[in-house]
Amino acid sequence: MKLFSVLLPILLTSWLNVACSSTTATPAPNTAPPQAATTAYEPVRGQAGKDVIWIPTPEGLIDKMLTAAKVTDQDRLFDLGAGDGIIAITAARKYGARSVGIEYNPDMAQFARRKVAEAGMTDKVRIITGDIFQEDFSSATVVTLYLMPHLNLKLRPILLKMKPGTRVVSHAFNMGDWGPDETMSDQFSQGFFWVVPAQIEGDWVMTGLDGGPTRLNMSQSFQNIGGILTRGGQTQALMGAKLRGDEVKFQFITPDKKVHTFSGRVEDRRITGTVVSDYMQTPVEITRP
Repeated sequence: MKLFSVLLPILLTSWLNVACSSTTATPAPNTAPPQAATTAYEPVRGQAGKDVIWIPTPEGLIDKMLTAAKVTDQDRLFDLGAGDGIIAITAARKYGARSVGIEYNPDMAQFARRKVAEAGMTDKVRIITGDIFQEDFSSATVVTLYLMPHLNLKLRPILLKMKPGTRVVSHAFNMGDWGPDETMSDQFSQGFFWVVPAQIEGDWVMTGLDGGPTRLNMSQSFQNIGGILTRGGQTQALMGAKLRGDEVKFQFITPDKKVHTFSGRVEDRRITGTVVSDYMQTPVEITRP
């Protein structure tokens, strides 16, 4: 009996250990193996992209950029290199524009789409995964961008071929010798604004004034213009010549020493407008010879 009483605790302990190890080693029925948690993509400030690094544009500067461009609900805005979509979203939410963002990084583009949905702007904002040099944004009335200087210069010929009057705003970097029409700043950030100018360099003929046709030879460097006017055998330099988009203004003096002011609008190979002098307005037309 003594031997049994000594062995009984040992036998019970061994049996319990075997039972417990058997229970923990066998998975419970209908229990799925643990799954790895998935994390939604989040961009990191300064991360590398195709040609740039990602630095978000400050909201204060975005407002100043869109205000300079006079964005309204009549505009179609394209944001080149849309990043997180904040410019396209702000243009739609605060200014009513229809916005399209073009973003090369598919993860970033999907992140921007998520932000568009969170803002409730899916009916007004679209994010395209694509290359800004391949996608067509010629329908834009406003173009916004935050790229590197060499990319701005590469884009410049494309922008200058857009419809005159198209507005362009860039965060941080300019367009080389195409000087901005306006600059803006917010804290340590700077923006530049341009209006795409019409192409008016060359020879023109103005008709509609007494004394016969008036010949013009216009010079142009982006939005900066000048010219020579020939009328009645006399030539003179145009005064106060200005070009903003498709709007042209200049002054000239007639032989009777009166100052005449022309203002008009460019339509391809024709400029229509009026000449004002002594409170009299005369409709004129200027065409390529």
